[in-house]
Amino acid sequence: MQSEQPNLYEQVFEYWLKENHVPFVFIDQAKRIPQEQGDIKNFDFLLWPDSPRPLLTEVKGRTFHGTSLAGLKGLDGWVTFEDVQALSCWLGVFQKEKLDANAVFVFVFRLEQIDVETDGWPVYDCSGQRFLLLAVPLERYRDRMKLRSPRWRTVCLAPGDFRAVAVPVSTMLRCDKVI
Repeated sequence: MQSEQPNLYEQVFEYWLKENHVPFVFIDQAKRIPQEQGDIKNFDFLLWPDSPRPLLTEVKGRTFHGTSLAGLKGLDGWVTFEDVQALSCWLGVFQKEKLDANAVFVFVFRLEQIDVETDGWPVYDCSGQRFLLLAVPLERYRDRMKLRSPRWRTVCLAPGDFRAVAVPVSTMLRCDKVI
């Protein structure tokens, strides 16, 4: 299921999921299910990779302006504190229902320069553009996050932490075929 107007990054991720035969459900952001804690932000996709455990997925789109992915330098993996809270809350809802689930942030980086040196990282070509899709498990993000902006209520990982915990989406979802 796809919403009527998904953002570019969600759309690219959806195309990638379809091409890699990963079962998923797109979660409509307009409909929020009331919880005991109040309305909580929905995550973007519910996936069933090569595992019986569903994977709650929050997609974050970013643009990479650099010329090389060597060492993953220059990638910005910030999210809002609400993103972390909501994904944590939803994971708790699944666990409360005795559903063994995991949660992950997927960062879809649009490579602004067409000739970026990929340094071996798997790049996904979609609609004439190139993207790097990286995943960071929620628990690793939550354990290492630092306040980025109190005003905007954003958090991030230090660059070294991001490089240490981010993996290609294909690795996270066990879709290691060439993409």
